[in-house]
Formats: sequence, structure tokens, C-alpha cells
Amino acid sequence: MQGHRASPPRRTVAVVGAGAAGALVALQLCGTAVRRRSALDLVLIDPAPEAGRGTAYATTDPRHLLNVPAGHMSCHPDDPGHFLRWLRGHGGTEASAADFVARHRYGSYLADTLGRAIVEAHGTVTVRRLRTRAAGLRWRGPTARLELADGGTVDADGVVLATGPNPSSAAGWAAPALRESDRLIVDPWAPGALDPLLAEGRTDDVLLVGTGLTAVDVALRLGRPGRTVHALSRGGRLPQPHALTPLPAVACPEDLHGLPLTGLRAGIRRHIGQVLRTHGDWRPAFDGLRPLTARLWGALSVEERAAFLEQDSSLWNVHRHRMPPATAEAVARMCRMRRLRPYAGRITAVRTGPDARVGRVGRFGPVTVTVALAGDGGTRELSVGWVVNCTGPDPLLRESADPLWRGLLDTGGAVPGPLGMGVATDEGRLRDAGGRAVRPLWTLGAPRRGELWETTAVPEIRVQAEAVATAVLDHLATLTPAPHLVRKRPCDGSGLALSTHDEAAAAYRLGLDRLLTVRAGAASAFRRAAALDPGFALAHGALALLDHECGADALGALAGARRAARDRADARERSWVEAVACRIEGTGADKALLRHLDDWPGDLLALAATVPGLAFSGVHDRGGSAVLRVLEQTRAAHQEHWFPTSLLAFLRQEEGRYEEAASLAEQALAAEPASGNALHALAHADYARGRHQAGRERVDQWLGSRPEYGGAHRGHFAWHAALHDLALGDEAAVRRRWATRLAPTQVRGAGALIDTCSLAWRIRLAGGRQPDLSVDDVLEAVPPDLLERPPTAFLALHAALAFAAADSVPGLRRLHAHARGSGGVRRQVIAPLCDALEYAVEERWAEAADELERILPAVRTVGGSDVQREVVEETLLYALTAAGRHEAARARLEARPDRRPSPYDRTRPASPPTTHPGR
Repeated sequence: MQGHRASPPRRTVAVVGAGAAGALVALQLCGTAVRRRSALDLVLIDPAPEAGRGTAYATTDPRHLLNVPAGHMSCHPDDPGHFLRWLRGHGGTEASAADFVARHRYGSYLADTLGRAIVEAHGTVTVRRLRTRAAGLRWRGPTARLELADGGTVDADGVVLATGPNPSSAAGWAAPALRESDRLIVDPWAPGALDPLLAEGRTDDVLLVGTGLTAVDVALRLGRPGRTVHALSRGGRLPQPHALTPLPAVACPEDLHGLPLTGLRAGIRRHIGQVLRTHGDWRPAFDGLRPLTARLWGALSVEERAAFLEQDSSLWNVHRHRMPPATAEAVARMCRMRRLRPYAGRITAVRTGPDARVGRVGRFGPVTVTVALAGDGGTRELSVGWVVNCTGPDPLLRESADPLWRGLLDTGGAVPGPLGMGVATDEGRLRDAGGRAVRPLWTLGAPRRGELWETTAVPEIRVQAEAVATAVLDHLATLTPAPHLVRKRPCDGSGLALSTHDEAAAAYRLGLDRLLTVRAGAASAFRRAAALDPGFALAHGALALLDHECGADALGALAGARRAARDRADARERSWVEAVACRIEGTGADKALLRHLDDWPGDLLALAATVPGLAFSGVHDRGGSAVLRVLEQTRAAHQEHWFPTSLLAFLRQEEGRYEEAASLAEQALAAEPASGNALHALAHADYARGRHQAGRERVDQWLGSRPEYGGAHRGHFAWHAALHDLALGDEAAVRRRWATRLAPTQVRGAGALIDTCSLAWRIRLAGGRQPDLSVDDVLEAVPPDLLERPPTAFLALHAALAFAAADSVPGLRRLHAHARGSGGVRRQVIAPLCDALEYAVEERWAEAADELERILPAVRTVGGSDVQREVVEETLLYALTAAGRHEAARARLEARPDRRPSPYDRTRPASPPTTHPGR
């Protein structure tokens, strides 16, 4: 009997600011609240017309690019490919992780991602968007009351101040006469601020104060024939460019934490010098320091931080905050044409004069600026029409014009951070004048600059957004009493509890059933379960595993699984997600799965992922003894369930115990006629026992009985039937099967490589006319990386067969080079196999036979099943016959009927073929 209780009160969170930081924290709040099933009212307060853009991403100038490659700009810290997938799904089909994308497109990405998060959170999270400003904040007990610029108020249980960088201020350098002139553009990003300079026909020169990324953006926008853009800063350095072909980041081998500033400088110089000597580029050294920057900054004393700002920050910034290569080329072109002239120095005097132009803009005319150049460069006078402040955001919030921040600082609700930069926080939660962080008030991004230094770029802000969202929802959970009754959880098909509701559990059970029986619809069922409950870790984990096994991008689903496991999962579910992560990331997958089965032997999904019976392609080859141990340790938990019986049948045929394998497979099929694993084991046993007619009929009948039988592996079952066709000498049947089930247009990915291409080569070896198969056909069906750089020896064997079937000697040579460079089995077996197949394509039969005879004993180490590796011996038999070595061929043929009887073997000619295995 289930208890009933009143629904907990909905809690309200207000996010002030809807630029990048506000959008990132809002989408994290939506996602985390849904996974936790925490009802939430979310209020976004920002006057901007669209969320996600802020100042940085509101620009529509296509020359304004992200200064971080697309591969590092995902809004999810645990899903690095998210932005890249979005780009490819929104017209950027050729986008790569190294691209520097227009900033306006990134703003669209943030807006779209937040919009999707809001839609997906419907029913759990309500979202209101108020297009106004927050002007003040007062507390009514534990509740915050935000006073809005339009006169309204918002009461909230938690507040996040995501206001972004403080606008530029010229107070530190501009003379009074210049500050009074509207020939000074204080904030170049203010709407319409640069319009007078961009008016048609205006070519008066401009002085930019600052030479960083803001100055670069402004210079690109203002540059035109007849105008010189001067740029002035203390160092006079423009940002360095990113490398055209970036190298991976190199971590610093020294522990720099806790060193005084002098020691830190020396350690960083040593690191940069070593990387420069080793890699020929200093950039990987700086990139390797990025994860450490906040920690190193935090360990410095206030005095050391001040010294760094005075002595080191300029040099740090020009190397750390770099220009995209295209931007750097445009800037270099402007410099070569003398349209952009950077100077190192400072302003010493300013004179303004009347504007003689008709229809003048402003109270004063052109500005004469006297600059004291650095070193012994003397002075220089610049006569310009405009001076633009490009010194970047003002880190001192006390100077802010924002009444919300000013009020908090004036009343002690917030205190300045180190060196007056930003505010003081406890991991983002604001400290008050007493140093306490007790109010439900958080911030992220630029207001934390004093504490973190590097805190204004998306890679840093997205991590903070996730942490702040978690902290906010943790706080709200303390306001709501825990339920006094716990609802009984639904179970999977084995009685294991699921952390989800009944409807999602039903979809999950359907997916699990389809997966175990090898029927179509598993992925769609798991996807529905994840959609019904975004916090259901097992559904996301199953999707990630299926994506990975199919060669698709699994990182998005894996990220969803990890988030769900973190927010709501039991120990078994967390263990499963971690095991899936190890499989996908290639870090101890077998050990993680075996540990999981030690603790939860009844987990059928984990058993399916562990035992190679499910890996129809043979990609995951594991020792039979290890598989047997897994089946034995889990047998008691499954009580003669048909699925472990199916897996045991497959293991027995791999051991050569074909009669026992067939008996077990028939037993499993009697219990579950849809069991693809049992049918697969039986197909192997029938082939090995020479029962080709019955075996072919059995596979065809099973595939024809239900269209969903076999699922994504229908092509592999058709391949087994085609082998029976070849053994029976039925060329017409195998060609029909090729056209309807196995052509590159029918099978994609690894299946096309392993089944389609190997069958094409076998048809040629059997003396039939091979179906037309060009390199382009193969490339269309198989991902290029899988063909050119296969990650396993088993896949490499089939890549070699694909190139041979396509008569591509260049492809075989490229694969040979890859295999030699990979070492291990690929070097010992695949590289010489490529040589042998090249000889075969070129009809150098004696050389092909010699090479194949030499490597044949080692082919077993490649992995896969006996019947999959048999193609190498088939190629050797053909080469021996074609080379006139009939006795050697006859000896091998006579040994085969005991092992694999075949009508074709009994009639195979022991004389040279009339044509080489071509089309």
C-alpha cells in the first residue's frame, strides 16, 4: 500500500542576467531539477531580447570569432562534443573541433540549448522571462525580494547573480577634457556606440586605448581605406595567434602550487622552455596551465597578486588569450598596410577642438593626443577623430553603475574580492560584511575574478554553472522536509530495482528485452525511457553503450548517464554507468564490468555487455575461460534463464564443442524463439558441422518470421546464410542475398566493413563474379577512420579485405603503414597480410601464398570467430592453386572436411583458376 502526502511547495530561483553565464546556470538548473524531480519556478531577469548572447555573443559581425576552438566550447563540462554536434546539425556539416566559429553562432547555440532545456523540463520547472533589470535586493527572512527597474518585485528562495563583466570604464586613464567629450567612446559594445565612426564617408583616424582582444575586434570593425587605427597600451603587444594546427595541451610536470611568485615565474618559464624545445611551440605549455590557474592564483598572497597584475599580467594575457588564425591574418594585413599601428606607451596630454564639419557629432571636434612612448621612444602626437576605450571590463565592482551590485556592496550584503576585484564568495556563494556565506545568494563568472583570475571564458563558467546549480538545489532541498513514505521502486526483468517511475521502467524493460533477444527497437525504447525520465541513469547508460557498439558518438548519452547517476541513482546504477564509461573511454572496461557482476550477478544488461555473444561482429574478443567464469558466477542468479544459456551456446561452439552448442542453442530458442544470441550460436555450429542446407533454411526462416528479429544485426545473420550459399555452391543465391541484405546501401558502419566487404572477397575466391565494389562504395558505407585507422586488429583485418575487394593497392599500402606503426598484433599479422593481399590484387600468386602461409598460424590472435578468420585460409588456398602449387592446396583441402564439410570443398578444382579473383 502506498502512502499519500501533500506535494511539497514549489521553490523559486531568480537568475539575474541571461547572457552566457545566466543561460548556462539556467540550463543546469533545469536539467538538474528534472533529474532530481525537484519542482522549481525559475525566473530569468534581463532586458536583452534573447537569452544567451550577453555582450560577447550579441555581435553580428562575422569577423568576430570565438577565440577558443569549437571543440572546447560545449556548454556542458561533461560532454565536450555538444557544441560541435549542434553546429553539424545546424548547417555546419563540415565543422571540426579546431574551428573558430563566429560568436553570433555561439549565441544562437546557447539560446537554442537553453530553449531545449526549458522544453524538456516542462512539468517540473516553470520558466518566466522578465525583460527588465534588477535594481535592488532586500531580505524578508530567508526570502530574497528583488526590486525591478520597471517597479515590479520578485520573491525568490535563491538568487544567482549572473551579470557578466562590469562594463568598461575610462576613469583610470582618460583626462577630464576627454571624459567630457563625446569623442570618447567609453564602452564600444554599447548598442550604437560605434555608429558615428561607421557612418558612410567617415574616414577620420581613431585611437584605441588597449591592445587586447577588444581592441582587435574594434579595429576589424572600424578599419577602412583612408583611416588609420592607432592602438595604445603600456606593452603595445597585440594578442598572439592560435596555431593553425594546434598541438595537445602539455601538463606541467612540476608541482607549482604554493610557490611564491618568484618561484612560480621560474617554474612556468621552465615548463614553457621545455615544451618549446620538445614540440617547437609554446602554446601547449600555456594550455596545460589552464586547469591549474585558479589554484595557483589562490595560493598567492594579496601582495603577490598585486605584483603579478603590475608586472606580469600584460605578457600573460597576450599569450593566454589568443587570436583565431583568421583574425590574426586580418590584423597582420592591417598592420602591413599601416591601417593599424600599435604603440607601447601612455597618454600624457589631450586637446580637443571645435568640429568644423557640417552636421557635427558632439560638442568637440578632433582630438590631439600626446603619447609618451615606452623606453626612449620620446613623444608622439596623434590627431584622431575618436578615442575608443578598449581596456576591457572593469574588474572593480565598487565602480559599477549597476544599482544592484552597488546596493549590495553599500549595505554589506557583499564585500569586494581580493584587490577589490569582483566580490568575495565561498565557492560562488556571496560572503557578507561579516565574512559569512549564509544567504542563498550566488554568483559566477566575472564577479569571481579576484578569487580565480581566469573566470570569464565559457570553459571556466560552465563548470561554475554546474556547481552553482547543484548548490542552489541542495539548499532548496533543505527547505522541504523529506517525505515520510517511500514509494516502492519498479524493477527490471530480473527483479532489480530501478530508480525511475513506472512508465519509464516499462520502456526500459522493453528496451532490455529487445537488446537481449537481438530485435529492432532497443535503442528507441531506451531513448523513450530517458525522455520520460531524464534522471534515469540506466536508460542513458544503455543508450551510450548501444551508440558506442554501433560506432556512433556515445559521449552525449554518456554525459546524460553520468549526470543522472550523480543526481539520482543507487549503488548498482552508479556502478553500471561507470562500467559503461570505462568501455566507451577505453579505460579498464573488462575489469569494471567484472567488478560490477561480482556485486550484482543478476544484472542481465551488464552480462550482455560483458560476454562476447552479443558482439556479433567479433570486435570484442575475449578468452573463453574468462567468459566461462562470468557465466558460472552469474548462473545462480539467473536460474536457467534462456539468455545465459544462449551465451553459453556461443562459447561452446567457439571451443569446438559443436553438438553441445547446438543443443544449448535449441534449448534457449525453445524458451525464447526471438533469441538472436541462440540463433547466432546455432548458425556457427551448423556451419562448422557442415549442415549448410538446414543451416541456411533455419536462418532464413528466423529472419523471415518477424521483421524486427536480428535488429541492427540482420545483415550479419544474412552473412551467415550467405556462407552457407557459398558452401553449397549456390552463386545465384549468394548474389540475391548480397543485393537485398548486404550491399553497401543496405549495411553501414562496422557491419559494412566486416560482413559486406569480406563477403565480396569470399565471392571472388569462390570463383564467382564479385559484385561491383569500388573504394567510393566502401568509403560511403564505412567511416573513413574505421577503414584507414582501425582501432583493433580484427577491424584492421577486414579493412584489408575491403581494400583488396576494391582492388585498392594504395589503400592496402596506407593500412600497412598504419599497422606497422601500431605495433603488437597489427604489426605482426595485419601488415604482412596487407602485403599478401597486394600481391593477390597484382596476381603475384607465389609471393601471396608464401606470405599467407607464414602468417596463418598467428591469425587467431587477431580475434573474432573461426569462421570470420577462415577467409585468410581461403585466400591462401586460392593463391596456392593460382601459383600452380596443387599438391599443397590439395593437402589443405583434404584436411578440411573433418573440420568443416562443404559440397564446394568436395568439388573445388585443384587446378589453376582460369581468371584471377577479379570482377
